[in-house]
Amino acid sequence: MNIKKIQEIVEIMNENGLTEIVIEEEGSKIRLSKGVSGVVQQIQAPAPAQPAPQSVSEAPAQAGNLKEITSPMVGTFYSSPAPDVDPYVKVGDVVHKGDVLCIVEAMKLMNEVKSEVEGKIVEICLENAESIEFGQVMFRIEPK
Repeated sequence: MNIKKIQEIVEIMNENGLTEIVIEEEGSKIRLSKGVSGVVQQIQAPAPAQPAPQSVSEAPAQAGNLKEITSPMVGTFYSSPAPDVDPYVKVGDVVHKGDVLCIVEAMKLMNEVKSEVEGKIVEICLENAESIEFGQVMFRIEPK
């Protein structure tokens, strides 16, 4: 990949507020990531993707039997399909397997996240339009 193409990708990242992007092309893989300072760092290594370590967070007392729904990707969490519409789910709602819980936007693509279990929403761990990391807990559900 040439330097001009990398500069174009950096501009796209800055214009869209992206903090990380991975591109595979012609047998090579490149990962661009912004550090705390906002400077883009280039890391070129074909290391396998590993889930981010999950931090321990406070959960209800019956946390042992709760099912955690985690983010399948890095992106932005949206609790509803549009800003002026009610959220897909609220704490206390009963959901069924396959029900849409939220949307995770990644690179301008809206990805529906569906429930993997049937049960009651005990906790929503994010605010609407909050950035989310791969593997980060979004919902805790008490299975039926």
